[in-house]
Amino acid sequence: METGQEAMYLRTLSERQTPVVVQLRDGEALHGWIEYFDDRMIRLTREGKPNLFIYKHQILTITEKARRPTPRRDKASEVEESSEDSLA
Repeated sequence: METGQEAMYLRTLSERQTPVVVQLRDGEALHGWIEYFDDRMIRLTREGKPNLFIYKHQILTITEKARRPTPRRDKASEVEESSEDSLA
């Protein structure tokens, strides 16, 4: 019985371009984000490396990687930038 949970999860990962580690059954770990999926495969997009189509039966796990924290900006620099923009 299928619940649709897999498709919802993969859609969320794809829409958010969440970094993931795809662990294959042969032990290889691939890093990237899921750009496309269907009932048989996923497309793993990778920076600086070829994109891969991976059959789901080859996948052991998909794990979300922690995103790097975005640098925090202080309010003063935001105010300066917005006032510069309004002067231009």
